[in-house]
Amino acid sequence: MGSHVGIDLGSTTLSGIVLDTATGEVVAQETAPDEAEVTSGPDRERGRSEWDLERMAEAALSLIGRLATTRSIDAVGVTGQQHGMALLDRQGRPASPFIGWQDRRCNERLSDGRTTIQQMLDRGEEGFRRSGCAPATGYMASTLFWLAERGALPAKAVACFAPDYLVGRLCGRDPVTDPTLAASAGVFDVERGEWNAELVEALGLPLECFPAVRPSATRAGGVSREAARRTGLAEGTLVAAPCGDNQASFAGSVGDPAHSVLVNIGTGGQTCVYVEQALFVEGLDLRPFLQPGYLLVGAGLAGGRSYRMLRDFVQEIGRQLFGIADLPDLYERLTQLAVEAPAGCDGLTCEPLFAGTRHELDRRGVWRGMSEASFRPGHMARALLEGLAEQYRGLYGQMLTAGAGERKQLIGSGNGLRKNPLLRAILAEVFGLPLQTPAHTEEAAVGAALTAAVAAGEFGSIGEAGEAVIRYEGAS
Repeated sequence: MGSHVGIDLGSTTLSGIVLDTATGEVVAQETAPDEAEVTSGPDRERGRSEWDLERMAEAALSLIGRLATTRSIDAVGVTGQQHGMALLDRQGRPASPFIGWQDRRCNERLSDGRTTIQQMLDRGEEGFRRSGCAPATGYMASTLFWLAERGALPAKAVACFAPDYLVGRLCGRDPVTDPTLAASAGVFDVERGEWNAELVEALGLPLECFPAVRPSATRAGGVSREAARRTGLAEGTLVAAPCGDNQASFAGSVGDPAHSVLVNIGTGGQTCVYVEQALFVEGLDLRPFLQPGYLLVGAGLAGGRSYRMLRDFVQEIGRQLFGIADLPDLYERLTQLAVEAPAGCDGLTCEPLFAGTRHELDRRGVWRGMSEASFRPGHMARALLEGLAEQYRGLYGQMLTAGAGERKQLIGSGNGLRKNPLLRAILAEVFGLPLQTPAHTEEAAVGAALTAAVAAGEFGSIGEAGEAVIRYEGAS
Protein backbone atom coordinates (compact mmCIF):
# COMPACT_ATOMS: atom_id res chain seq x y z
CA MET A 1 0.00 0.00 0.00
CA GLY A 2 1.16 3.55 -0.59
CA SER A 3 0.48 7.27 -0.64
CA HIS A 4 -1.28 8.64 -3.68
CA VAL A 5 -2.14 12.17 -4.78
CA GLY A 6 -5.60 12.88 -6.16
CA ILE A 7 -6.23 16.17 -7.97
CA ASP A 8 -9.65 17.60 -8.90
CA LEU A 9 -9.72 20.49 -11.38
CA GLY A 10 -13.05 22.04 -10.45
CA SER A 11 -14.76 25.06 -11.97
CA THR A 12 -14.63 26.92 -8.64
CA THR A 13 -11.67 25.42 -6.80
CA LEU A 14 -8.68 23.19 -7.43
CA SER A 15 -8.47 20.47 -4.80
CA GLY A 16 -5.82 17.94 -3.94
CA ILE A 17 -5.40 15.21 -1.34
CA VAL A 18 -2.87 12.58 -0.32
CA LEU A 19 -4.57 9.25 0.35
CA ASP A 20 -2.84 6.59 2.46
CA THR A 21 -4.37 3.38 1.15
CA ALA A 22 -2.96 1.34 4.04
CA THR A 23 -5.15 3.22 6.53
CA GLY A 24 -7.78 4.74 4.25
CA GLU A 25 -6.93 8.15 5.68
CA VAL A 26 -6.61 11.42 3.81
CA VAL A 27 -3.32 12.56 5.33
CA ALA A 28 -2.96 15.88 3.53
CA GLN A 29 -5.33 18.22 1.73
CA GLU A 30 -4.90 21.44 -0.23
CA THR A 31 -7.35 23.70 -2.05
CA ALA A 32 -6.92 26.82 -4.12
CA PRO A 33 -9.41 29.01 -5.96
CA ASP A 34 -9.60 28.44 -9.70
CA GLU A 35 -8.67 31.95 -10.80
CA ALA A 36 -8.10 31.11 -14.46
CA GLU A 37 -11.34 32.50 -15.87
CA VAL A 38 -10.75 35.01 -18.67
CA THR A 39 -14.34 35.60 -19.81
CA SER A 40 -14.88 39.26 -20.61
CA GLY A 41 -17.79 41.13 -19.05
CA PRO A 42 -19.80 41.34 -22.28
CA ASP A 43 -19.13 37.67 -23.05
CA ARG A 44 -20.21 36.66 -19.56
CA GLU A 45 -23.52 38.43 -20.14
CA ARG A 46 -23.86 36.37 -23.34
CA GLY A 47 -23.42 33.18 -21.35
CA ARG A 48 -19.83 32.45 -22.37
CA SER A 49 -17.40 30.64 -20.06
CA GLU A 50 -13.72 30.84 -21.05
CA TRP A 51 -10.63 29.97 -19.04
CA ASP A 52 -6.84 30.06 -19.36
CA LEU A 53 -5.95 26.34 -19.33
CA GLU A 54 -2.23 26.95 -18.90
CA ARG A 55 -2.86 29.10 -15.83
CA MET A 56 -5.15 26.41 -14.44
CA ALA A 57 -2.46 23.76 -14.96
CA GLU A 58 0.23 25.92 -13.37
CA ALA A 59 -1.94 26.41 -10.27
CA ALA A 60 -2.51 22.66 -10.10
CA LEU A 61 1.22 21.93 -10.37
CA SER A 62 1.85 24.33 -7.48
CA LEU A 63 -0.81 22.55 -5.46
CA ILE A 64 0.80 19.17 -6.18
CA GLY A 65 4.11 20.65 -5.09
CA ARG A 66 2.65 21.54 -1.69
CA LEU A 67 1.22 18.04 -1.30
CA ALA A 68 4.55 16.46 -2.29
CA THR A 69 6.24 18.06 0.74
CA THR A 70 4.07 16.03 3.13
CA ARG A 71 5.43 12.55 2.32
CA SER A 72 6.81 10.38 -0.48
CA ILE A 73 4.23 10.01 -3.26
CA ASP A 74 3.81 6.73 -5.13
CA ALA A 75 1.33 7.74 -7.85
CA VAL A 76 -0.88 10.60 -9.04
CA GLY A 77 -4.47 10.56 -10.26
CA VAL A 78 -6.21 13.50 -11.94
CA THR A 79 -9.89 14.24 -12.41
CA GLY A 80 -11.85 17.37 -13.18
CA GLN A 81 -14.76 19.09 -14.83
CA GLN A 82 -16.26 17.19 -17.73
CA HIS A 83 -17.64 18.40 -21.06
CA GLY A 84 -15.52 21.56 -21.50
CA MET A 85 -12.60 21.62 -23.96
CA ALA A 86 -9.61 23.51 -25.30
CA LEU A 87 -7.77 23.20 -28.60
CA LEU A 88 -4.05 22.37 -28.60
CA ASP A 89 -1.50 23.26 -31.27
CA ARG A 90 1.09 20.89 -32.74
CA GLN A 91 3.39 21.53 -29.77
CA GLY A 92 0.67 20.48 -27.36
CA ARG A 93 0.05 24.00 -26.02
CA PRO A 94 -3.38 25.64 -25.76
CA ALA A 95 -4.43 27.28 -29.03
CA SER A 96 -7.78 28.47 -27.65
CA PRO A 97 -9.32 29.31 -24.31
CA PHE A 98 -10.72 26.41 -22.33
CA ILE A 99 -14.45 26.66 -23.07
CA GLY A 100 -16.14 25.36 -19.94
CA TRP A 101 -19.18 23.20 -19.33
CA GLN A 102 -21.25 26.23 -18.31
CA ASP A 103 -20.73 27.91 -21.70
CA ARG A 104 -24.06 28.64 -23.40
CA ARG A 105 -22.98 29.58 -26.92
CA CYS A 106 -24.49 26.48 -28.51
CA ASN A 107 -27.91 27.56 -27.22
CA GLU A 108 -27.74 30.89 -29.07
CA ARG A 109 -30.40 31.30 -31.73
CA LEU A 110 -29.12 31.38 -35.29
CA SER A 111 -30.51 33.50 -38.11
CA ASP A 112 -33.18 30.86 -38.81
CA GLY A 113 -34.21 30.76 -35.12
CA ARG A 114 -32.61 27.37 -34.49
CA THR A 115 -29.68 26.50 -32.24
CA THR A 116 -26.42 24.67 -32.81
CA ILE A 117 -27.75 21.78 -30.72
CA GLN A 118 -30.81 21.44 -32.95
CA GLN A 119 -28.56 21.38 -36.01
CA MET A 120 -26.48 18.62 -34.45
CA LEU A 121 -29.53 16.52 -33.62
CA ASP A 122 -30.73 16.81 -37.21
CA ARG A 123 -27.40 15.56 -38.55
CA GLY A 124 -26.70 12.93 -35.91
CA GLU A 125 -30.14 11.30 -35.71
CA GLU A 126 -29.86 7.92 -33.97
CA GLY A 127 -26.09 8.16 -33.54
CA PHE A 128 -26.41 10.06 -30.30
CA ARG A 129 -28.20 7.14 -28.65
CA ARG A 130 -24.97 5.14 -28.76
CA SER A 131 -23.25 8.05 -27.04
CA GLY A 132 -25.33 7.59 -23.92
CA CYS A 133 -26.30 11.26 -23.96
CA ALA A 134 -27.82 13.82 -26.28
CA PRO A 135 -25.65 16.79 -27.24
CA ALA A 136 -25.84 19.85 -25.02
CA THR A 137 -24.12 23.20 -24.87
CA GLY A 138 -20.72 23.06 -23.19
CA TYR A 139 -19.97 19.54 -24.46
CA MET A 140 -16.74 19.05 -26.42
CA ALA A 141 -18.45 17.89 -29.62
CA SER A 142 -21.00 20.72 -29.45
CA THR A 143 -18.31 23.36 -29.13
CA LEU A 144 -16.23 21.81 -31.93
CA PHE A 145 -19.30 21.77 -34.16
CA TRP A 146 -19.99 25.43 -33.30
CA LEU A 147 -16.41 26.35 -34.23
CA ALA A 148 -16.46 24.31 -37.43
CA GLU A 149 -19.71 25.88 -38.60
CA ARG A 150 -18.07 29.29 -38.28
CA GLY A 151 -14.81 28.32 -39.97
CA ALA A 152 -12.96 28.78 -36.67
CA LEU A 153 -11.69 25.20 -36.18
CA PRO A 154 -7.97 25.20 -37.03
CA ALA A 155 -6.60 22.41 -39.20
CA LYS A 156 -4.81 19.67 -37.27
CA ALA A 157 -5.82 21.08 -33.89
CA VAL A 158 -6.55 18.49 -31.19
CA ALA A 159 -9.15 19.00 -28.47
CA CYS A 160 -8.61 17.97 -24.88
CA PHE A 161 -10.36 18.06 -21.53
CA ALA A 162 -8.83 19.95 -18.61
CA PRO A 163 -7.64 16.79 -16.76
CA ASP A 164 -6.05 15.52 -20.00
CA TYR A 165 -3.91 18.62 -20.22
CA LEU A 166 -2.66 18.40 -16.65
CA VAL A 167 -1.71 14.72 -17.11
CA GLY A 168 0.11 15.69 -20.31
CA ARG A 169 2.01 18.40 -18.43
CA LEU A 170 2.96 15.95 -15.68
CA CYS A 171 4.18 13.33 -18.14
CA GLY A 172 5.74 15.68 -20.71
CA ARG A 173 3.80 14.14 -23.58
CA ASP A 174 0.69 14.70 -25.69
CA PRO A 175 -2.51 14.56 -23.65
CA VAL A 176 -4.65 11.42 -23.63
CA THR A 177 -8.09 10.89 -22.17
CA ASP A 178 -10.13 7.96 -20.84
CA PRO A 179 -13.66 6.67 -21.56
CA THR A 180 -15.23 8.48 -18.58
CA LEU A 181 -14.14 11.83 -20.00
CA ALA A 182 -14.54 10.90 -23.66
CA ALA A 183 -18.18 9.95 -23.09
CA SER A 184 -18.89 13.49 -21.90
CA ALA A 185 -18.05 14.81 -25.40
CA GLY A 186 -21.35 13.53 -26.79
CA VAL A 187 -19.91 11.45 -29.69
CA PHE A 188 -18.31 8.49 -27.88
CA ASP A 189 -19.73 5.00 -28.36
CA VAL A 190 -20.10 3.96 -24.71
CA GLU A 191 -20.56 0.24 -25.43
CA ARG A 192 -17.70 -0.10 -27.90
CA GLY A 193 -15.41 2.19 -25.90
CA GLU A 194 -14.31 4.28 -28.89
CA TRP A 195 -15.17 7.46 -30.73
CA ASN A 196 -18.28 7.05 -32.89
CA ALA A 197 -16.61 7.64 -36.26
CA GLU A 198 -19.90 7.57 -38.20
CA LEU A 199 -21.44 10.23 -35.98
CA VAL A 200 -18.32 12.39 -36.06
CA GLU A 201 -18.33 12.19 -39.87
CA ALA A 202 -22.05 13.05 -40.02
CA LEU A 203 -21.32 16.18 -38.01
CA GLY A 204 -18.57 17.16 -40.45
CA LEU A 205 -15.85 17.03 -37.80
CA PRO A 206 -12.36 15.53 -38.30
CA LEU A 207 -11.97 12.40 -36.17
CA GLU A 208 -8.32 13.26 -35.56
CA CYS A 209 -9.28 16.36 -33.57
CA PHE A 210 -10.53 14.14 -30.73
CA PRO A 211 -7.97 12.96 -28.14
CA ALA A 212 -6.57 9.43 -27.94
CA VAL A 213 -8.39 7.23 -25.40
CA ARG A 214 -6.66 5.07 -22.78
CA PRO A 215 -8.40 2.57 -20.44
CA SER A 216 -9.49 4.03 -17.10
CA ALA A 217 -7.35 3.53 -13.98
CA THR A 218 -4.27 2.57 -16.00
CA ARG A 219 -0.84 4.15 -16.34
CA ALA A 220 -0.69 7.20 -18.62
CA GLY A 221 3.02 7.76 -18.06
CA GLY A 222 5.60 8.84 -15.52
CA VAL A 223 6.42 12.25 -14.12
CA SER A 224 8.85 13.99 -16.47
CA ARG A 225 12.12 15.61 -15.37
CA GLU A 226 10.61 19.07 -15.85
CA ALA A 227 7.46 18.20 -13.89
CA ALA A 228 9.58 16.63 -11.15
CA ARG A 229 11.53 19.88 -10.86
CA ARG A 230 8.30 21.85 -10.84
CA THR A 231 6.45 19.75 -8.24
CA GLY A 232 9.03 17.96 -6.12
CA LEU A 233 7.67 14.56 -7.17
CA ALA A 234 10.23 11.91 -8.02
CA GLU A 235 10.94 11.61 -11.73
CA GLY A 236 9.09 8.61 -13.13
CA THR A 237 6.33 8.65 -10.49
CA LEU A 238 3.30 6.88 -11.96
CA VAL A 239 0.56 9.12 -13.36
CA ALA A 240 -2.81 7.48 -14.01
CA ALA A 241 -5.00 8.21 -17.00
CA PRO A 242 -7.26 11.21 -16.35
CA CYS A 243 -10.91 10.60 -15.48
CA GLY A 244 -14.24 12.43 -15.24
CA ASP A 245 -15.22 14.07 -11.99
CA ASN A 246 -18.67 12.47 -11.87
CA GLN A 247 -17.22 8.95 -11.96
CA ALA A 248 -14.37 9.92 -9.63
CA SER A 249 -16.83 11.39 -7.13
CA PHE A 250 -18.86 8.16 -7.25
CA ALA A 251 -15.71 6.09 -6.72
CA GLY A 252 -14.63 8.34 -3.83
CA SER A 253 -18.04 8.22 -2.16
CA VAL A 254 -19.56 4.78 -2.67
CA GLY A 255 -18.10 1.67 -1.07
CA ASP A 256 -20.95 -0.60 -2.20
CA PRO A 257 -21.93 0.39 -5.76
CA ALA A 258 -24.49 -2.38 -6.31
CA HIS A 259 -26.70 -1.30 -3.40
CA SER A 260 -26.25 2.49 -3.31
CA VAL A 261 -27.69 5.57 -4.97
CA LEU A 262 -25.49 8.66 -4.93
CA VAL A 263 -26.77 12.22 -4.90
CA ASN A 264 -24.00 14.72 -5.49
CA ILE A 265 -24.83 18.40 -5.13
CA GLY A 266 -22.30 21.09 -5.86
CA THR A 267 -22.89 23.96 -8.27
CA GLY A 268 -25.23 21.60 -10.12
CA GLY A 269 -25.86 18.01 -9.20
CA GLN A 270 -26.45 14.41 -10.20
CA THR A 271 -28.30 11.31 -9.12
CA CYS A 272 -26.23 8.22 -9.99
CA VAL A 273 -26.57 4.45 -9.77
CA TYR A 274 -24.16 1.78 -10.97
CA VAL A 275 -25.44 -0.76 -13.51
CA GLU A 276 -23.55 -3.69 -14.96
CA GLN A 277 -25.21 -3.62 -18.38
CA ALA A 278 -25.83 -0.72 -20.74
CA LEU A 279 -29.23 0.80 -20.01
CA PHE A 280 -30.30 3.58 -22.38
CA VAL A 281 -33.02 5.76 -20.84
CA GLU A 282 -34.38 8.94 -22.42
CA GLY A 283 -33.54 11.95 -20.28
CA LEU A 284 -30.70 10.18 -18.45
CA ASP A 285 -27.02 9.78 -19.33
CA LEU A 286 -25.30 6.42 -19.55
CA ARG A 287 -21.64 6.92 -18.70
CA PRO A 288 -18.76 4.43 -18.57
CA PHE A 289 -17.56 3.76 -15.04
CA LEU A 290 -13.93 3.37 -13.99
CA GLN A 291 -14.24 -0.42 -14.29
CA PRO A 292 -16.55 -2.64 -16.37
CA GLY A 293 -20.09 -1.34 -16.04
CA TYR A 294 -21.75 2.03 -16.23
CA LEU A 295 -23.24 4.86 -14.24
CA LEU A 296 -26.81 5.80 -15.00
CA VAL A 297 -26.82 9.53 -14.35
CA GLY A 298 -29.52 12.12 -14.02
CA ALA A 299 -27.67 15.42 -14.28
CA GLY A 300 -29.26 18.70 -13.27
CA LEU A 301 -28.26 22.36 -13.40
CA ALA A 302 -30.19 22.97 -10.17
CA GLY A 303 -28.06 22.74 -7.06
CA GLY A 304 -25.89 25.09 -5.07
CA ARG A 305 -26.28 27.69 -7.81
CA SER A 306 -30.05 27.73 -7.17
CA TYR A 307 -29.61 28.39 -3.44
CA ARG A 308 -27.02 31.03 -4.31
CA MET A 309 -29.60 32.84 -6.43
CA LEU A 310 -31.91 33.14 -3.44
CA ARG A 311 -29.00 34.31 -1.29
CA ASP A 312 -28.06 36.92 -3.91
CA PHE A 313 -31.67 38.10 -4.14
CA VAL A 314 -31.85 38.71 -0.40
CA GLN A 315 -28.44 40.40 -0.53
CA GLU A 316 -29.67 42.68 -3.30
CA ILE A 317 -32.66 43.72 -1.19
CA GLY A 318 -30.28 44.72 1.58
CA ARG A 319 -28.07 46.67 -0.79
CA GLN A 320 -30.69 48.47 -2.86
CA LEU A 321 -33.30 49.21 -0.18
CA PHE A 322 -31.18 49.69 2.92
CA GLY A 323 -27.69 50.49 1.64
CA ILE A 324 -26.15 47.44 3.32
CA ALA A 325 -23.19 46.42 1.20
CA ASP A 326 -22.83 42.97 2.74
CA LEU A 327 -25.04 40.73 4.86
CA PRO A 328 -22.63 38.34 6.62
CA ASP A 329 -23.36 34.62 7.06
CA LEU A 330 -26.39 34.90 4.81
CA TYR A 331 -26.36 31.25 3.76
CA GLU A 332 -26.39 30.14 7.38
CA ARG A 333 -29.16 32.58 8.30
CA LEU A 334 -31.36 31.50 5.40
CA THR A 335 -30.88 27.85 6.34
CA GLN A 336 -31.76 28.56 9.96
CA LEU A 337 -34.96 30.32 8.84
CA ALA A 338 -35.68 27.30 6.63
CA VAL A 339 -35.27 24.99 9.65
CA GLU A 340 -37.84 27.08 11.51
CA ALA A 341 -40.32 26.91 8.61
CA PRO A 342 -42.71 23.93 8.63
CA ALA A 343 -42.21 20.97 6.30
CA GLY A 344 -44.33 21.58 3.24
CA CYS A 345 -43.92 25.33 3.73
CA ASP A 346 -47.66 25.95 4.23
CA GLY A 347 -48.32 24.90 0.65
CA LEU A 348 -45.44 26.79 -1.00
CA THR A 349 -43.48 24.73 -3.54
CA CYS A 350 -40.50 25.55 -5.71
CA GLU A 351 -39.28 24.04 -8.96
CA PRO A 352 -35.72 25.47 -8.87
CA LEU A 353 -34.90 25.24 -12.59
CA PHE A 354 -33.81 28.88 -12.84
CA ALA A 355 -31.20 28.07 -15.52
CA GLY A 356 -33.39 25.57 -17.37
CA THR A 357 -32.16 22.05 -17.94
CA ARG A 358 -29.54 20.69 -20.32
CA HIS A 359 -32.20 19.58 -22.77
CA GLU A 360 -35.06 22.01 -22.01
CA LEU A 361 -33.36 25.31 -22.66
CA ASP A 362 -36.34 27.57 -22.04
CA ARG A 363 -37.61 25.93 -18.87
CA ARG A 364 -37.58 28.21 -15.84
CA GLY A 365 -38.08 28.07 -12.11
CA VAL A 366 -41.56 28.21 -10.67
CA TRP A 367 -42.90 29.18 -7.25
CA ARG A 368 -46.42 27.93 -6.49
CA GLY A 369 -48.79 28.36 -3.61
CA MET A 370 -47.59 31.75 -2.38
CA SER A 371 -49.88 32.94 0.42
CA GLU A 372 -49.89 35.33 3.33
CA ALA A 373 -48.56 32.52 5.50
CA SER A 374 -45.80 31.41 3.14
CA PHE A 375 -44.51 34.66 1.60
CA ARG A 376 -41.52 34.66 3.95
CA PRO A 377 -37.76 34.17 3.45
CA GLY A 378 -37.64 31.00 5.55
CA HIS A 379 -40.52 29.41 3.67
CA MET A 380 -38.90 30.31 0.34
CA ALA A 381 -35.56 28.86 1.44
CA ARG A 382 -37.10 25.61 2.66
CA ALA A 383 -39.32 25.28 -0.41
CA LEU A 384 -36.26 25.66 -2.61
CA LEU A 385 -34.40 22.91 -0.71
CA GLU A 386 -37.46 20.66 -0.83
CA GLY A 387 -37.68 21.36 -4.56
CA LEU A 388 -34.05 20.33 -5.06
CA ALA A 389 -34.67 17.06 -3.22
CA GLU A 390 -37.74 16.34 -5.34
CA GLN A 391 -35.75 16.97 -8.53
CA TYR A 392 -33.11 14.40 -7.61
CA ARG A 393 -35.63 11.90 -6.25
CA GLY A 394 -37.50 12.21 -9.56
CA LEU A 395 -34.36 11.22 -11.45
CA TYR A 396 -33.99 8.15 -9.21
CA GLY A 397 -37.62 7.30 -9.96
CA GLN A 398 -36.83 7.32 -13.69
CA MET A 399 -34.00 4.88 -13.04
CA LEU A 400 -36.27 2.53 -11.10
CA THR A 401 -38.88 2.64 -13.84
CA ALA A 402 -36.21 1.76 -16.40
CA GLY A 403 -35.24 -1.34 -14.42
CA ALA A 404 -32.09 -0.21 -12.61
CA GLY A 405 -33.20 -1.90 -9.37
CA GLU A 406 -33.90 -0.43 -5.95
CA ARG A 407 -31.02 0.57 -3.70
CA LYS A 408 -30.68 0.16 0.06
CA GLN A 409 -28.72 3.25 0.99
CA LEU A 410 -28.42 6.87 -0.08
CA ILE A 411 -24.97 8.43 -0.25
CA GLY A 412 -24.69 12.21 -0.24
CA SER A 413 -21.67 14.11 -1.52
CA GLY A 414 -20.66 17.54 -2.76
CA ASN A 415 -20.24 20.77 -0.86
CA GLY A 416 -23.77 21.96 -1.63
CA LEU A 417 -25.08 19.00 0.34
CA ARG A 418 -22.31 18.50 2.86
CA LYS A 419 -22.59 22.08 4.13
CA ASN A 420 -26.37 21.98 4.52
CA PRO A 421 -27.67 19.56 7.19
CA LEU A 422 -31.28 20.52 6.47
CA LEU A 423 -30.90 19.53 2.81
CA ARG A 424 -29.44 16.18 3.91
CA ALA A 425 -32.42 15.56 6.19
CA ILE A 426 -34.91 16.52 3.48
CA LEU A 427 -33.20 14.22 0.96
CA ALA A 428 -33.30 11.25 3.33
CA GLU A 429 -37.02 11.81 3.92
CA VAL A 430 -37.87 12.28 0.25
CA PHE A 431 -35.86 9.21 -0.84
CA GLY A 432 -37.06 7.13 2.10
CA LEU A 433 -33.52 5.85 2.61
CA PRO A 434 -30.86 6.37 5.28
CA LEU A 435 -28.34 8.96 4.09
CA GLN A 436 -24.61 8.70 4.72
CA THR A 437 -21.86 11.13 3.83
CA PRO A 438 -18.24 10.08 3.31
CA ALA A 439 -15.94 10.71 6.27
CA HIS A 440 -13.52 12.47 3.92
CA THR A 441 -14.27 15.60 1.91
CA GLU A 442 -13.16 16.21 -1.69
CA GLU A 443 -14.71 12.98 -2.89
CA ALA A 444 -13.66 13.44 -6.52
CA ALA A 445 -10.02 13.91 -5.51
CA VAL A 446 -10.24 10.74 -3.41
CA GLY A 447 -11.66 8.90 -6.42
CA ALA A 448 -8.77 10.16 -8.54
CA ALA A 449 -6.32 8.87 -5.93
CA LEU A 450 -8.05 5.48 -6.07
CA THR A 451 -7.49 5.34 -9.85
CA ALA A 452 -3.79 5.89 -9.14
CA ALA A 453 -3.81 3.06 -6.60
CA VAL A 454 -5.45 0.71 -9.11
CA ALA A 455 -3.02 1.78 -11.85
CA ALA A 456 -0.16 1.06 -9.44
CA GLY A 457 -1.48 -2.49 -8.90
CA GLU A 458 -2.53 -2.11 -5.27
CA PHE A 459 -6.12 -3.11 -6.04
CA GLY A 460 -7.66 -5.17 -8.81
CA SER A 461 -10.52 -2.73 -9.45
CA ILE A 462 -12.03 0.55 -8.35
CA GLY A 463 -14.78 -1.37 -6.54
CA GLU A 464 -12.20 -3.31 -4.55
CA ALA A 465 -10.37 -0.09 -3.71
CA GLY A 466 -13.55 1.67 -2.61
CA GLU A 467 -14.65 -1.22 -0.42
CA ALA A 468 -11.28 -1.14 1.34
CA VAL A 469 -10.98 2.63 1.74
CA ILE A 470 -14.37 4.40 1.85
CA ARG A 471 -15.69 5.21 5.33
CA TYR A 472 -18.73 7.21 6.39
CA GLU A 473 -19.31 9.82 9.07
CA GLY A 474 -20.32 8.26 12.35
CA ALA A 475 -19.29 4.75 11.24
CA SER A 476 -16.70 2.83 13.24
